Amino acid sequence: MAPQDVRFFEGRKFMWDGEAYPSRDAAEAKRKEYTDNRFETQLIEEDGAFLVYTRRVVTEVVVEGDGLPIAGDGRPA
Repeated sequence: MAPQDVRFFEGRKFMWDGEAYPSRDAAEAKRKEYTDNRFETQLIEEDGAFLVYTRRVVTEVVVEGDGLPIAGDGRPA
């Protein structure tokens, strides 16, 4: 059976990265890459494979261009 694409850990949503790693070391190496890029990660073992689940909270939104001004209540001004 294919791993779940989405899992919740401690009430927070994580997405599977799509790879089933053959060893814990391989999964840990990938997990470190994600962590270095400011992702939160969870590592689980399922059916003999190691799965990495990730999430990243948006901390900054950059808007480019000449968009419409927005009023304080979210409607276009």
